[in-house]
Amino acid sequence: MKYRRVGSSGIKVSEIGLGSWLTYGTAAEQEAADACIRSAFEHGINFFDTANAYNTGAGEEAMGAALRSYDRSSYVLSTKVFFPMGSGPNDRGLSRKHIMEQCEASLRRLGTDYIDIYYCHRYDHETPLEETLRALDDLTAQGKILYSAVSEWSAAQIADAAGISKRLNLRPLISNQPIYNMFERYIEQEVLPVSEREGIGQIVFSPLAQGILTGKYKPGQELPSGSRAANDSVNQVIRSYLRNDVLECVQELDSIAKKLGMSLSQLSLAWVLRQPGVSSALIGASRPDQIEENVKAVEFTLTQDSLDAIEAVLERVKDFAPAR
Repeated sequence: MKYRRVGSSGIKVSEIGLGSWLTYGTAAEQEAADACIRSAFEHGINFFDTANAYNTGAGEEAMGAALRSYDRSSYVLSTKVFFPMGSGPNDRGLSRKHIMEQCEASLRRLGTDYIDIYYCHRYDHETPLEETLRALDDLTAQGKILYSAVSEWSAAQIADAAGISKRLNLRPLISNQPIYNMFERYIEQEVLPVSEREGIGQIVFSPLAQGILTGKYKPGQELPSGSRAANDSVNQVIRSYLRNDVLECVQELDSIAKKLGMSLSQLSLAWVLRQPGVSSALIGASRPDQIEENVKAVEFTLTQDSLDAIEAVLERVKDFAPAR
């Protein structure tokens, strides 16, 4: 495994991190969570990500239970706040009240004394940004979180937050957590340049496009039984990928990967990690063998010729925009 600093902070995370979105959170999945986290440690992963909203707190409980037998100083743990956790008017957003209450609740569910990186899961247009940043700074001063961060914020929102933090002498944000993969590249235009200027590292989610970039879905073929896309209860984002032109590009990318002696998922992760502004790519896993395959991506450095070949394939779907 290789490790990178998160932005300009001193904390280092594994280039591949393990997330729990759509993966852990039910009693039946606890055994899978335990096995995957054990495999993650064996392969050098030190970064684990969850959120209070994942299965309404159950994702945090599963992650916390799986990590309990490991020394707390040996891993970096992140969680998030923003989405509704109840039906009340103050049970959502980034108000001081909600942030303070949900931090305490997350600490209880995770079974830990502190959170390494605490994310604002989305931007809150109803709360003054200064209020949010002061609350995060106070939690850091109390030792309940070590670093604050944001997720899926625009370049302008990140710049505003950085400016307020400097003006008020608050501890700076260290990370943004956006979606980033071969098909969803919006951060390259403005988010990456602004973040690099402000010392903010990207910890990206969905680098395999919810499994599309594993090659399991073929153009013109029925969805594999038991796959995420075949599940009627999943979100619509993965369904929007299932266009023949997109899947045909995936097949060509798979051919490039094979020529390079890599799996498609390894190629996709290596492509994400080519960006110096990316600190870590979060994978989801329900089986240890998925982790064993994906961590090998850090061993590959793509040449310019390989990047050019990938870009030529992606050029044909550059206007693709998944449903959200």
